[in-house]
Parts: sequence; C-alpha cells; structure tokens
Amino acid sequence: MYSYQYLFGFTQSVFEKMGLPAGEARQAADILMRAELRNISTHGLMRLPEYVSLWQNKRVTVTPKFTVVHETPSTALVDGGKGLGLITAPKAMNLAIEKAKTAGTGWVAVRNSYHFGIAGYYAMKALEHDMIGITMTNANPLVAPTFSKHGMLGTNPIAVAIPAGEEPPFVADFATSPVSRGKVDVYESEGKDTPDGLLQDGQGNTTTDSSILRNGGALRTLGGDVAHGGHKGFCLTSIVDIFSAVFSGANFGPTVVPTLDYVKDKAGANDRGIGHFFGAMRIDAFQTAAEFKAGMDEWIRTFRNAEPIAGQERVIIPGDPERESEAKKMKDGIALSKKSLEGLKKIANTFEIPFEKQ
Repeated sequence: MYSYQYLFGFTQSVFEKMGLPAGEARQAADILMRAELRNISTHGLMRLPEYVSLWQNKRVTVTPKFTVVHETPSTALVDGGKGLGLITAPKAMNLAIEKAKTAGTGWVAVRNSYHFGIAGYYAMKALEHDMIGITMTNANPLVAPTFSKHGMLGTNPIAVAIPAGEEPPFVADFATSPVSRGKVDVYESEGKDTPDGLLQDGQGNTTTDSSILRNGGALRTLGGDVAHGGHKGFCLTSIVDIFSAVFSGANFGPTVVPTLDYVKDKAGANDRGIGHFFGAMRIDAFQTAAEFKAGMDEWIRTFRNAEPIAGQERVIIPGDPERESEAKKMKDGIALSKKSLEGLKKIANTFEIPFEKQ
C-alpha cells in the first residue's frame, strides 16, 4: 500500500519535471489521484506514462495558451493550445461555472486538448456552487459503431453531478462503451480474457481476447448487438462525439489522431486534438436551492430504500461506491496494479525521481 500523500507528491514531481508550473502540476496530480481514490484507477496513475509519452513526442505543450475563440453570455468555444486536458479542462469547467452564475447555465466546448482523466472530477466542481455539472469528451477511435467491423468512436464518457441536501450528491461518471479502454489494458496486462460481449475481432466477431485491440479488433457499443440495444449505445457514444468534437472543431470519431501506438491513424487528419464539452446549471434557475435539494434527498432515499434482489445488500446510488472508496483509501492507502507500478518505476528512472518499494 502507498499513502495518498506519497503518490500525490511523486506525481506532482513528474509533472514539474515535464515543465508544468507548480500550481498546474498540483492540479494535474490532484486529478489523477482523485481517480485512484475513487477506484477508477484506469484513469489514474496508469495513465501517467501516456502523458509523459505525449510530452516526449511533442504532441502536447505543458504551457499551452488557453484561448476563448468565440463566446456568448452563456457559451464559449475554447482552443486548448494542444495542452494536456489536465490543464485545459479545469479552466474550461470554471468558465462554464462563471457563465452559469450570470446566465443561469454555462456551456463550454474545447478543441485542441488531450485526455483529461476522470470526467466526474470536472462535473463535481459545480456542486460547491449549487449547480449541476455535466462533462463529456471524445477519445481514441476504439469503439465499433453498430454493424461496423472497425473502431470509429471513442469510449466517450459522460459525467453528471447533482447536489443534494442531507444526502451525498448524485454523481454518475461512466464510459458510453460497455468497458473503458483502460480496463481492457488491465485484463491484458494480467493475461486474462475479458468477459463475453465487450470486444470484437477485425471481422466483427465477438471475442474475449484482451489483446485484440492491438490486432485490429475493437470495443463493441454499450449493449453489443441490436437485440440487446447496441444501437442505442451507438447513439449515446455518437452524441458525446458530436457535442465534444463537432461543436468545438476538434477531431471527431475516426479522424481523431490516436495517442496509442497500436491504433492506426485511419484518416491521416490534421491534429486538432480531442474535444471536451462542459456544462453548469444553477439549480435556483428552476426552483430554490433548498427545494431542489429536498427533492433530491427524497429521490435518493426512495431508490436507496428499494428492496434489493437476492444476494445483494442494497441498491446503490450513483456516486456511492466512489465516495466510499475515497474514504477507505485515504485511511488505508492505495494498492497499485502491476501495470501501474511498472509504469511509475519506468518514469521514476526517466526523471531520476526516487520511488519507494511497496
């Protein structure tokens, strides 16, 4: 087990070695460590080598220019200047919140950015302002649309954070594919097959081979085949792609220039980065904050008190497992996967930063 404080300090040091200013290095480390705490390790320290690789290959700049290209009282289009999403995304979400303070809602689309960690981090920033936060992003083209042989869309997550009163907030943070790319990487690193229905080979046949993404395979849509609603998963993933990339002018779908060495650049597109979309909505734009929070408390308690099926202790409200994981890991420490440890040790050697043995 590693303490939160130790891993935070190490991660911040890595970002500072890359040239990020101290404040932004802390911000980037906070985002990755929040993923670890919330048990979304596929978007935590496991991704640090990917960020270092983007920097080494000059795909990103660590001191990007954050430019508002166009705006109205409630909206903005931002160019992230080819910066890490960990730098660009917090600024964009803060801009959405500031616009919502005056206009009731705020919406910000971002282009020329890269992977930003867990979407929920940004949606939750709205909670402290009595706002609902919404976050989306597109990603590497790994998901095959319904009836397609090849990956053309990202795992394209959505996060929505909704404040409550006495109850903890509702926080939904999920990929619009049935599994994230990071979880497939974990299966592969452990030499395990994936559960059935998540992946397909280069001909579109279902497979459990966790290495298939490196060999022309793809993730299936949420639901898989049409009989199980896979076409609806295609719709959901497409909506995120359009909001994140078409709105902003980033690379969409198969034109995303991959950040993974095993994903072929199918379109040979100019690199306008991936796109993000951020929203903030004041709850008192609809009813008083107290009334809304009381209503959310009632909603949460209604579902929390639902009778569970045999073998389950309770019905879980979105945000419950992550919040409980945060409390436990802050107290007991964080266990790192073999893949994460290998990546961190390699980075430690690259930057000549000491890294403790577990």
